[in-house]
Amino acid sequence: MALQVLYEDNHLLAVSKAAGLATMGVQPGTPSLLQQAKEYLARKYRKPGNVYLGTVSRLDAPVTGVVLFARTSKAARRLAEQFRGRTVEKCYWALVGQRVWPAEGRLIDWLIRHERGRKVLATGPTARGAQQAVLHYRLLGQVADVWLLEVRPETGRKHQIRVQLARHGYPIVGDFKYGSRQPFPQGIALHARSLAFTHPVSHQRISLVAPLPPSWRKLGIEEQG
Repeated sequence: MALQVLYEDNHLLAVSKAAGLATMGVQPGTPSLLQQAKEYLARKYRKPGNVYLGTVSRLDAPVTGVVLFARTSKAARRLAEQFRGRTVEKCYWALVGQRVWPAEGRLIDWLIRHERGRKVLATGPTARGAQQAVLHYRLLGQVADVWLLEVRPETGRKHQIRVQLARHGYPIVGDFKYGSRQPFPQGIALHARSLAFTHPVSHQRISLVAPLPPSWRKLGIEEQG
């Protein structure tokens, strides 16, 4: 599958990830988005040897949407500071199997990793290793038998959106790991719709939007939301 480039300059590369592809951290010989991006740059610019590419954002394998890479260590460091400082605006779209009530709100939970089950669990604030997770959601509408949510995470915990929505009774369609019983054609119905940040060199505000995958459009979900 060809790499879908959303933005590219001498400092950054942003792409739209397909469902089922790990961002990075896979066994040798297993495809990853990072490796595909490096191969793309090596071919385009005829770069011999290993291509530097820093991963500054990442998505779970079944999730689609915007992923941002840095082409220099300086850009990677400055972007990492923005993520830590929570000045990066992240917006996701999610499909759930029942109407969310209230239609808009803020969820606060405490999460802990369960390494043996390769899952993240909701727990109490006093549990050892627990981290606070905060997100904002808004109901955008209903299409057929699913409801479309806009989700804006305030924190960046592993599996955060998946676990928090499931914890409150709204598992993401196709996410069998976290309680969904509804299938989804490819991966799960969670899409990193947009990412806004300050360019690490020019200091201009950059806003990127990832087009919806065909599996979403077939359900009648429109680009403008």
